[in-house]
Amino acid sequence: MKYLLQKDRPVAVFDSGVGGISVLRELIRIMPDEDFIYFGDSKNAPYGVRDREEVRSFTEERARELFGQGCKGLVVACNTATSAAVRPLRERYPYIPIVGIEPAVKPAALAGDRQRVLVMATPVTIREEKFRQLMAAWEDRAEIIPLPCPGLMEFVERGDLNGDDLLDYLTELLRDYRGGAVDSVVLGCTHYPFARKQIGRVLGEQVKIYDGGAGTAREMRRRLEEKGLLRQEERRGFVTFENSSEDDGKIRLCRQLLEMEI
Repeated sequence: MKYLLQKDRPVAVFDSGVGGISVLRELIRIMPDEDFIYFGDSKNAPYGVRDREEVRSFTEERARELFGQGCKGLVVACNTATSAAVRPLRERYPYIPIVGIEPAVKPAALAGDRQRVLVMATPVTIREEKFRQLMAAWEDRAEIIPLPCPGLMEFVERGDLNGDDLLDYLTELLRDYRGGAVDSVVLGCTHYPFARKQIGRVLGEQVKIYDGGAGTAREMRRRLEEKGLLRQEERRGFVTFENSSEDDGKIRLCRQLLEMEI
């Protein structure tokens, strides 16, 4: 089935939970007149510990439903879901703009000569072939150090961003990378930008922090423009939040994360 794409329809943003709000923020910043539907699959989160085929099934099912609602594009704002499902989705829906996300290793690697780049990501993302290919592409320009971060995403899903427990977790996780041991950090999960302040506190202000949200937003804008699907009128768009969890607090948390300073 081929869906009719229209300029006045919303752009869909899909994530395994609430972390993709960090990408939604960038999308709104560069396309403030567009409408968005944000769907978080918190019921099945975290994706980072699930089987690849299971993640692909979750993502494809939700994409089908969002396209059925008339969405004119899809941002898969989850590294794990991007690795598992974006390619087959583009093959199935070649006429719909579909953009995934990947860790911002390139700008970190190009920031200076032989940078030491720490990539924080979920265990599954680090095991993916796509991630290994990304590392290989830039290993001649920088020393890239992958760091699995089991449990970090769950702090964001709980909205636990300023407590001592998160600081203690990060202090232990990053203990070998303090004191100038790395030049930069790449946040390889869309949840992690919400812990940016605490990560910077642990590693120090001299360490530059990168995430892929802005680049993903620019790519979606480019693809919409290429297909003539950008809105032409001046207006303020609106966001609709949906979540697979029966916990109403997830929607409230999405709104809070959208408004918070990170």
